[in-house]
Amino acid sequence: MVSFISGVLKELISSKENISETIFILPSKRAGSFLLKELSALGEHHIFAPKVYSIEEFTEVISEAKTVDNTITLFEFYKVYKTITPEEVQEDFETFTAWAQSLIHDFNEIDRYLIDYKKFFNYLADIQDLKHWSIQEPKTELINNYLAFWKSLPAYYEGLKKELLSNKTGYQGLIYRLASENIATYAQKHRSKHVFIGFNALNTAEQQIVQHLLENGLAEIYWDLDEVFVKDHQHDASLFINQYLKDWPVYKEKQAKLQVDEYHKPKNIQITGIPKNVGQTKYLGELLANLDEETLQETAVVLGQEDLLLPVLNSLPPNVKDLNITMGFPLKNAPIASLFDRLFQIHQNTGSAYYYKDVISVINHPALNEILKKETEVFIEKIQSKNSVNLSSEEIINSFSVEAQALIKACFKTWDNSPYKVLEAFQQLINQIKIHLKSSDNKLALEFLYHFHVLFNKLENLNETYPHLKSIKSLYQFYKEIMSTQSLDFQGRPFKGLQLMGMLESRALDFKNIIICSVNEGVLPSGKSGSSFIPFDLKQTYKLPTYKEKDAVYTYHFYRLLQRAQNVHLLYNTETDGLNSGEKSRFLTQLEIEKQPAHQLTHAMVSPKVPAIKNELREVKKTPEIMEKIKSLAAYGFSPSALTSYIRNPLDFYRQYVLGVRDSEEVEETVAYNTLGTVVHDSLENFYKPLENKLLTAEDIKAFKAKIEEEITFQFKKSYMNGPVNQGKNLLIFEVAKRYLRNFLNLELDRLKTEEIKILKIEENLRSEINIGKLDFPIFMRGKVDRVENTNGITRIIDYKTGKVTQDKIEIVDWEDLASDYDKYSKSFQVLAYTKMIQDQNLLDFPVEAGIISFKNLKSGFLKFGKKDKPRTKNKETAINKETLDAFEIELKKLITEICDPEVPFTEKEI
Repeated sequence: MVSFISGVLKELISSKENISETIFILPSKRAGSFLLKELSALGEHHIFAPKVYSIEEFTEVISEAKTVDNTITLFEFYKVYKTITPEEVQEDFETFTAWAQSLIHDFNEIDRYLIDYKKFFNYLADIQDLKHWSIQEPKTELINNYLAFWKSLPAYYEGLKKELLSNKTGYQGLIYRLASENIATYAQKHRSKHVFIGFNALNTAEQQIVQHLLENGLAEIYWDLDEVFVKDHQHDASLFINQYLKDWPVYKEKQAKLQVDEYHKPKNIQITGIPKNVGQTKYLGELLANLDEETLQETAVVLGQEDLLLPVLNSLPPNVKDLNITMGFPLKNAPIASLFDRLFQIHQNTGSAYYYKDVISVINHPALNEILKKETEVFIEKIQSKNSVNLSSEEIINSFSVEAQALIKACFKTWDNSPYKVLEAFQQLINQIKIHLKSSDNKLALEFLYHFHVLFNKLENLNETYPHLKSIKSLYQFYKEIMSTQSLDFQGRPFKGLQLMGMLESRALDFKNIIICSVNEGVLPSGKSGSSFIPFDLKQTYKLPTYKEKDAVYTYHFYRLLQRAQNVHLLYNTETDGLNSGEKSRFLTQLEIEKQPAHQLTHAMVSPKVPAIKNELREVKKTPEIMEKIKSLAAYGFSPSALTSYIRNPLDFYRQYVLGVRDSEEVEETVAYNTLGTVVHDSLENFYKPLENKLLTAEDIKAFKAKIEEEITFQFKKSYMNGPVNQGKNLLIFEVAKRYLRNFLNLELDRLKTEEIKILKIEENLRSEINIGKLDFPIFMRGKVDRVENTNGITRIIDYKTGKVTQDKIEIVDWEDLASDYDKYSKSFQVLAYTKMIQDQNLLDFPVEAGIISFKNLKSGFLKFGKKDKPRTKNKETAINKETLDAFEIELKKLITEICDPEVPFTEKEI
């Protein structure tokens, strides 16, 4: 395969052209590097290397001015804006940037296409005057301000242009306009031959430069487009070149350098649909794994989306030993970038205290965690034990050692909304991390850190030169703006091994084997994107590029890549989990419809193998060690809640009581249900404990009601620690706790009207032995009963529940079901267990009733345990007698025997 650049050089050498004196202009620097490589391979004698420019560099040479980036342009524009706009209507910098970015882009387009800005902006202002919705006279202040903005555009343009040119600088479009104005002067001074190679979509300024040099015999331009497309005037790939062939005066007298006849030759084109972007990268890895070293040398991987770079690098097979990456690694994807981003967000949104999750997210960041190590764990345990939701700057800093405090201060010392303090803190943070990384010899992390150091230096310089950044928010906006353009360049051998590039980097380059990823609508071509103040019809009137022209640019690059390639793989994403995704590109459909006779075109769908996963219930066999733990638990005493957890799921019992695995302690932002339950239980214990073995009176209840606020406040402070209860959901839950107590005490007052209540036990610890003949080790049951009382001569065993419990949840039909269905019978099991333990301690006088008082269902009063003969019948026995407890004991012993049986594994229950 003879590449396009090689073909051009061969033609120039054969025509005896003095290559050393020739000036070459190409679309990109990369294409220029390839030209010099090809030239060194073709030259038979030693020669001096010619001058090689990218088109941007060439316009700088002609204009004698330097291009400045978008950030500098924006700062300069704000300076101009402040001098032109009356002070009373000036916007702050943050508001200004919201619209100025788009306006600079439009200025750039106007200059690149050499449009008379005065006529253009007057036309635009008239359009906006017609479009606004207000028809009343006189116009409102809002409408007057709106129209004044559009009328100010010429002044903004002139002011910005004057300011930039005074320093011999300009944004890209301005440099292009200046170059087109200076081309005659340049041509008089430089009589060397200029060769333009591989161009397609030229703006008006570029066209004027090229045409002037062509007409004066100082240039040649070599177009790279196959005759298949040139002859097809409807094909977007030839949109621009056919237009130049038709409109340029020079082509009325001479033939264009356009003799490409490659596209019709045999090609193997494989179109493959793959779900997800990561699926494409994995499939790409499989394709590359089948290529030998020589084939890889002639292969290019073109990424439609920049975000695919990291997944592709992680998917490369071992046989790819040499790799040249043309596109840079976006700095925003560096691991440490998330730390700076997080700190910006925290300080931007934080008042006097820091939210604990924000603090943890910072100190747990890998860059800091490696330095702080155990101190991070100690700090997290401290705030969890104290239940600290909001933390002051001093509290955070003082929680760390003196050695770590410099690092912590850089993160959490108050910035006072000052950009200077932000940048100072970040540089301190970078220095602290650098010391650690040097000792650990992490070269890649140090490289990332160095680029952030350079970035923050740039922000410091900008902030000193242009004091427009007044807040953390405005600095953060610019940090993100600069980050979006910063990249880490890869080092490698530019002409050896596999080539990995973006679509624009492929300009003027040719490869035998091509793999293009993300050939989807919205990616290739990119579709209707980009912000602009210029309406579509105005763009058409002034021949500015619209989305149609932008699509034609992508069409040209796509088909140009295919021209000389012999093996082509086109991958697209089949998934529909976002806008425009899942739809293959129109380019693929075009390839199928316009198929050349010699092309072998195949289409395939690829999907990963997904093995069927059987959800088998897990089980744990009882080893001797587990049996020893169970015996230890039995000797200590099984609680009703432990036994019901076994009924719910034996594996839960195994994890919680055998292994001793508890849920990790976390900061409780919103009062949890169990905390609310603890507050209510402990409050009632404090009220009623002094009344044990006494009759309850209405005076007692009234005294309790007077203390509700004080008691609830005390209990929340004890159970909820430093958690805030004076705002948000917690304030509501605080009020709910007070309401629960008030309603319960009102229920007690109502009962006292008809009942005599004697308090027997409050929060009494119970323990009794269970004799099971089959087991040769002691077994106990233990628990704490909430309340035992005597009501009109009947003993009542009461369990408080802050959740909602209904009567049907504390009734039973068949005793055999008691230890099998947690949802239906767990409440019955608990109250019967308490009753059984009280009986074993000889504290029980029959008749007995046991049941629940549900604070969410207080209107139902005391919910008594009941034994029914048949389901869905109203007849039930609520009095608990010895026969009832004997029947319960049988089921209890069965359950404990199963738990203690070494032959019965802990088997997961299907939920």
